[in-house]
Parts: sequence; structure tokens; C-alpha cells
Amino acid sequence: METMMRQSADIHGLPQLNYEAWRDLLRSMCGRYNPEGVEPDAFAGWVRPVGVCGFTALDIGCNAHRVERTPRDARLDGVDHYFAVFQVGGQSAMTHNDQAVRLEVGDVAFVDAARPITYFADNNGAPWNTVTLNLPRQSLVSHLGFEPQGGLYRRGGTPAGRLLFDLIRDTDKSEGSAHSPADSYMQLAVYDLVGALFAPSDMWPLSRHADKLFARVRAVIKDGFADPDFGPGEAAAKAGISLRYLQKLFTKRGSTCSEFIYSLRLDHAAHLLHRRALLTTNQPLREVAYACGFSDYTHFARKFRRRFGYPPGAHDGGPRQQAGDATVRASTGNSASWAHDV
Repeated sequence: METMMRQSADIHGLPQLNYEAWRDLLRSMCGRYNPEGVEPDAFAGWVRPVGVCGFTALDIGCNAHRVERTPRDARLDGVDHYFAVFQVGGQSAMTHNDQAVRLEVGDVAFVDAARPITYFADNNGAPWNTVTLNLPRQSLVSHLGFEPQGGLYRRGGTPAGRLLFDLIRDTDKSEGSAHSPADSYMQLAVYDLVGALFAPSDMWPLSRHADKLFARVRAVIKDGFADPDFGPGEAAAKAGISLRYLQKLFTKRGSTCSEFIYSLRLDHAAHLLHRRALLTTNQPLREVAYACGFSDYTHFARKFRRRFGYPPGAHDGGPRQQAGDATVRASTGNSASWAHDV
């Protein structure tokens, strides 16, 4: 892998950056990082961006002994994304998120830019070289259905690691490309490769983030369930997550989003029917069904009977009535096709 991207900045005819230029360019692209352990006058490095399917990869190298991102740096710049970091030249070590790992050529690490990190190089003053892939946090988490933890790493040679690096390398060889309609699909492939690399062996119990997200999803559904056109897709869109992630949130809790929506609709229907019985109104049952998010009465009646054990017209909010005692109040405008389902 060392020869896949570059062996030195001279291969690409890139100018060597001085201390301040390197720091400022890196800061503009991925946040505040400070090279240390080398005199500014002796510093040399490079930062080269590569577009990869709508993502940004950075070919980074320098001769600093240490590069640090402090808690203050993370707080000040507010950068909130992840990096997949491939070691392509030299050796380095990394302390991040209470983990300490040593990286050799071919290894890949996962970095959370919202947390402090320190890189150490031990190359006798020779430059080290990494290629990093910038991954937006919310999109990655929404696609994977879990929060990857910074500080994870995988040794070189894993199939997912090779495929992900080959994608970056091949894009670099073609000197990038204009935006393509295929990029959105390729981004999903990138997310899947990252998931294959860094998915924890035990993805549960849920993280605090997932708990908060699930509470927000429930609130979105409670606001929208009465709309007959509202479903899991609309809930996911309003919550700002993928449908796949939304379904995972419910599956891990032993349910589905559709079941939760129907539960809310039927509970609301029982409430409206109880009020209808108390007020002795002649509100058509189909109006009650529609007000609860059912566009088809037959479907509503079937769901209601399955849930409560008796038809909607027999509901008064108290103990179950006998079918023979049920009084159906229907307006003269109700058709027989509605009445026979009561």
C-alpha cells in the first residue's frame, strides 16, 4: 500500500508546505491539528485533497514527531464527523477515545473528530503518510444504525479495508471526476464498507444517542399518525434518519414502526368511540376511522376487532359488550357496506 498513493510529495510534484501553511490548510479541511516535536523551520509536509464519490479524502504527510488535537481544539472548531485513516507510509501510533494503537502500512483506524486525538510518529525524522476519508456523522450513523466508536482499528488485509482503499486509490488515479448520479449509490457502498470494518461484535445495548433518537422518532409519529398517508417512510424523513435505521430502532425493541403507528391509531380510535358513546352522537364510524389515520374502514374494523376483540360499534370504553347488546348509530347517509362491518 505504501506505493499505492505516494512515497513522497515529489511524486505528484506537490510543493512542500511549511509549518503554518500545513497547519492552516489541514485546519480548513478537517479541523484544528497541531504538529509538534519539530522545529518550525525544519518542518515539511503536504495535504492533498481527493474527491471520492462526493466525499473528501486527504493525502496527508509530514515529518512532525507528534500531531495533536486537544479537547479545546475540538470544542472551538465544532467539527463533527468521522475519519477512516489508512496508514500508507511509515509507522505511527494513536491515542484516541481511551485507546492506544500502533499503525503499520496497510492498517486502518477509525477516528471521531469530535474527540481529542494524538498521533505519534517514529520514523527517525522521515515523513509519515496517511490517507483519510471524511465521513459525515449523521449520514453514517443513520445508514449503519449504530454509532461507531473512535479508536477502533483493523490490521491490513481485510477485504472491506482493501475495497475501501482501492476505491480511494482508483479515484486518485483518475484524478477525480465530476459529480455523477451514481455517487449517491457509491456513498451507500462506502458506508457499508465502513460498517463491515468497524461494526462492534455486540451492537446492543443501545447508546445514549440511540435512546434520544428513538424518543424523537416516537414524538414525530405521535404528531403524524392521524394522517392516513403517514407511514414509516414519512417518520424517517421527518426524524432525519434513513428508513433502514428507523426500522432497526424498533426491531431492537421487539416491535416495528408500523405496529407502533397502528397502536397509536387504535388507542385514539378507542378514545373517540368512547366519547361518541358518552355523547350519544351519530358520528359515522367511517369518520372516526379516518380521524385516526385509516383511509379504509374495512381495514380499520379488522384491526380494531383484532386488537380489542369486538367491532368498533360495540365500543363504549367500558367492559366488552355482548354483540347483541351493541347499538349501532348510523346516519341515513351511511351505506350498507359500512354498516355491516360495525
